[in-house]
Amino acid sequence: MAQVAFEEISKVYPDGTSAVRSLSFEVDDGEFMVLVGPSGCGKTTALRMVAGLEEISSGTLRIGERVINDTPSRDRDIAMVFQSYALYPHLSVYENIAFGLRLKKVPKDEIHRRVQEAARVLDLEAFLRRKPRALSGGQRQRVAMGRAIVRQPQAFLMDEPLSNLDAKLRVQMRAEIARLQQDLGVTTIYVTHDQIEAMTMGDRVAVMRKGELQQVASPQELYDHPVNLFVGGFIGSPAMNMLEGTLERSNGSVAARLGSQSISLDSGLLDARPDLAAFEGRPIVIGIRPEDLEDAAIVGEVPAGRLLQGTVELREALGSEIMVHLGVDAPVASTVEVAELAEDAGVPTPAGGTPDRATRIVGRFSPRSRVKPGDETQVAVDTQALHFFDPETGLGIYS
Repeated sequence: MAQVAFEEISKVYPDGTSAVRSLSFEVDDGEFMVLVGPSGCGKTTALRMVAGLEEISSGTLRIGERVINDTPSRDRDIAMVFQSYALYPHLSVYENIAFGLRLKKVPKDEIHRRVQEAARVLDLEAFLRRKPRALSGGQRQRVAMGRAIVRQPQAFLMDEPLSNLDAKLRVQMRAEIARLQQDLGVTTIYVTHDQIEAMTMGDRVAVMRKGELQQVASPQELYDHPVNLFVGGFIGSPAMNMLEGTLERSNGSVAARLGSQSISLDSGLLDARPDLAAFEGRPIVIGIRPEDLEDAAIVGEVPAGRLLQGTVELREALGSEIMVHLGVDAPVASTVEVAELAEDAGVPTPAGGTPDRATRIVGRFSPRSRVKPGDETQVAVDTQALHFFDPETGLGIYS
């Protein structure tokens, strides 16, 4: 096991394309680090540089105390699990797992011991004589994991290993991989575009955007204190609602003006976040997580200043909760980050922002709510959980 350190790592291709720019962070010994971000953000390129499959244009990459920039891939003491499994179809499960050890001329008895141990850990003992074509997707992924485990490397590298599996199997396999990594205690770098995978598996998560690192933190820290608009909008499902507003002070209290509506803020907000004072009378982006919105009809008494009025456009009943899509008369935040996040989600432009169409926001309501499409409804807002961002820099305002 060993620490993996990125020190100002960059990757520029011969045509001038910059895939990774000045990437700096450390993966601690035994840590499960997840790299996450939209397609094309540079996360797989960063992983491939660790594996030795891409040359490093500049910067220093270390595994333990060794600088490995020019070390051949075979000498880096890492094991990689690919999205495609990369199994040999003509070899049995046993032979696939043992293949790398035989190349290294490990003694036959030691190979047998390691393969049997990996098969036991991965519940593959009954499949060792089968060929990959006779296995399910999840079993093939276990074989790929077994081939990595038996090498006993200093670090595991995993490049979207679950993307070929169906939704139910992905949930099962991500739990198994996380458990296995904890049991083995091997330093692991895991790449995914799925932020739910990132949040549920990683000890820490590194969010990337256009080749640059945005934030490295624990999953909960990313969720509660996103450093900027991009992280705030990317982490969380459904995504954070981003509205443009103005802070107004009246009779000693502060309110956020959102189009024709207004939300009263807690009296101690400016004391806790004095930097917000600079935004009085100026545009500011207000982020509201879906779980911080609730059907006011089931909450009980809610102060008038903590309510938003909206029209129910869509109701998605999920049993334990209801996703309610609401049209509200409040402008959507019009920043580069918000537009980029909308495009990544497959929406050409953020919902709303036109005179003839209300801005759509999403609330995570209790299943006790009885709202239905077409209803005019009031929504209670948890004002203590609001996020504030500078629309010019995109940075979160927490102090």
